[in-house]
Amino acid sequence: MKEGIFVDCRKLQKKVRKVYGNDVCVREEDGNVVLSGTLKSWDAIVGACTMCVDKKRRYHVINDLQLLGVTPPKMKVPEIQDQALDGRKPDVLIIGGGISGASIARELMKWKLDVLLVDKEADVAMHASGRNDGEVHPGIDLGKGTLKQKYVIQGNRMYGRICKELDVPFRRCGQYVGMMHWSEFLPAALYVWQRKHICGVSDARLMPAKVLRRREPHLNKDIKFAVYNSSAGTVCPYGLTIAYAENAAANGAEIALNTAVLSMETEGGRIKSVLTNRGRIYPKLVINAAGVFAEDVAKMAGDRFYSIHPRRGTNAILDKKAGYMMKGIASWKTLKKSAGHTKGGGIVHTAHDNLLVGPDAIETYEKENFATESASIENNFNKQRKAVGELSERDIITYFTGVRAPTFEEDFVIEPGRRCHNLIHCAGIQSPGLTTAPAVAKDVAYMAAKMVSKYRPVRRNEAYNPYRKGVPRLKEMRLKERNALIKKRPDYGVMICRCEEVSKGEIIDALMSPLPVYTVDGIKKRVRPGMGRCQGGFCMPLVAGIISEVTGQPLEKVKKSGGDSYLLFGKTKAGDSNARK
Repeated sequence: MKEGIFVDCRKLQKKVRKVYGNDVCVREEDGNVVLSGTLKSWDAIVGACTMCVDKKRRYHVINDLQLLGVTPPKMKVPEIQDQALDGRKPDVLIIGGGISGASIARELMKWKLDVLLVDKEADVAMHASGRNDGEVHPGIDLGKGTLKQKYVIQGNRMYGRICKELDVPFRRCGQYVGMMHWSEFLPAALYVWQRKHICGVSDARLMPAKVLRRREPHLNKDIKFAVYNSSAGTVCPYGLTIAYAENAAANGAEIALNTAVLSMETEGGRIKSVLTNRGRIYPKLVINAAGVFAEDVAKMAGDRFYSIHPRRGTNAILDKKAGYMMKGIASWKTLKKSAGHTKGGGIVHTAHDNLLVGPDAIETYEKENFATESASIENNFNKQRKAVGELSERDIITYFTGVRAPTFEEDFVIEPGRRCHNLIHCAGIQSPGLTTAPAVAKDVAYMAAKMVSKYRPVRRNEAYNPYRKGVPRLKEMRLKERNALIKKRPDYGVMICRCEEVSKGEIIDALMSPLPVYTVDGIKKRVRPGMGRCQGGFCMPLVAGIISEVTGQPLEKVKKSGGDSYLLFGKTKAGDSNARK
């Protein structure tokens, strides 16, 4: 047990028993609370664990409860099996290629360190970091004293510089939270004062309806006033993650995709080696940024002191023609408290000028189930029509679902291992992890460099280059600029995606980046072919053909994403001879 902390598990056991009977056992272990037993529903498991959370966050809640009759799916592992990384001895091994892992990798390159980042997917940002709304949060809804709140305030302030260095579009468009009743004005005013003067959210203020209508004329006329934050903004979440990873790679970091961590060898409170599907790695230090699998990594290292309870969220993307409805970020709110943890969701004018509606928040035991249910979309639209009545599901061009990785304490875990001495946890990173990434990366990288310095001297990397130049965006150029580029690079004059105005030259340059990914979805995320109204219906075959042309791989070997997602399955009935006519 932690020194100075007494966990009264008898009291907690009595509390849990009133709701869940004798099916749950509550015990103390190393200063944390562990729940074991069997329950009939996942919501019940989450509910029982949540009941044991300490508001002062003096301990963590660990879930060892079993779901009756259900075995949770195992982590999906790449089919590839080779020895490409066998014997590798990096200074730092980062597990996870989301926004946390990628930003930490880049920050670590400010030191002369051998950094290896591994991710089990065919690209970075394949899980939560590529499946969220892209909002850069102001931090107004976060409790003072939490790591979330601390890092949101810091991270938000860093965004302008970071996105400029990485050549990533970023807009501070502001956030409006509308209130429907004048009776909520005084509580809202007190709330804003507290957020501004006690929690450090300096841009928080109330906006009267007259000003609100002038700025956002399509908002519901029943909204009487709004809580406004000018620091809120939007960024492309997967675009930023890719930019982080590319800049890290350009500065010397190695990024190994299709690489899953399978087990660890530990000795004397240290990780000796990490077994992957591509060989055994011998790192001096491991950084656990594995998202929903962070708890699994912690368990491998013998350092599990928290639990992750996955939470699904669904978003819908609307056609750009719907972008007129909202210039910034908006939602509506009531001061009536709802049970449990939730995610309000909203309407976001994205960095690429689409509207996004969502997300919702549904507890799940499935860490990799990204299927979208119609009920989620319907509920999101029904809710957000109270903010903008013109919202129509007919404008949807695509939708997606992500899985967040919260702890039961609903806060981040950013600290060295407690029982494992060459491990750093960067876990529980849910919303607003995108916002916090620059600040978290700075602290974790400093912590890592300090820990590695115990083994060898660590010096600053004077050759470090913080700037990354993205692929030229033909769509954003003036005619004179376009013509000059096309004259120099004729491939930029060959239009591939008419919806998003993406040229062959942009696709070729994306394939030649410091972190090339030879899949259709990889190119889609980098330069946006297939992101428009037709969602790749016309340009996907052309993109696949360019990948084949540049890489030399047969067209039938080109994949949509990872795994066995091949685009071609065989010959047509007429055969190749007919195709050549």
